[in-house]
Amino acid sequence: MEGFRFSIPYTVRIQDINYGGHVSYAVVLYYFQDARIAYLSRLGPFTEMDVGEGCAIIIPEVHVRYRGEMFLGDRLEIGVRVREIRRSSVTMEYRIERGGEVTAEGETPLVTFSYDARRPRRLPGAFREAVASFEGLPVPA
Repeated sequence: MEGFRFSIPYTVRIQDINYGGHVSYAVVLYYFQDARIAYLSRLGPFTEMDVGEGCAIIIPEVHVRYRGEMFLGDRLEIGVRVREIRRSSVTMEYRIERGGEVTAEGETPLVTFSYDARRPRRLPGAFREAVASFEGLPVPA
C-alpha cells in the first residue's frame, strides 16, 4: 500500500455487515484496532496495554472518513502508520483499500497512559525509538 510501511489483509465477514448490506460504520474502528495491534506487535514486544515502563496507550478521539462502501467477502488491505511522534503521544493514520480503491481513512492520537498513576506519561524510550526507526521519523527530545 503506497505510503504505508505496514498493512494487514482482511476479508469482510458476515458480522461486519449492517442492515444496509454494507460494513457498519462502527466496524471500521475495529478494523483500525486490528491493524494497530498488529503494527505494535511488528515493532517489538508492544501491545495496547504495554508500550514499556508500565504504560499503556489510550485513544482520546477518533477521526474517520468514509470513502466507499465495503461488502461481504471484500478483500481489504488495512494500512497503518505513525505520522507524528510527540512527547507523550503519537498520531496514527489508517487507510483501508479494496483493490487499490480507498474505502476509508482515519487517524487517532495515541496517548501514553499509566493506569497506576491514572495520568498520561512521557513515551517510553524503547517505544519512541522503535516507532521512529520503523517510520523514518525524527526522535523528539
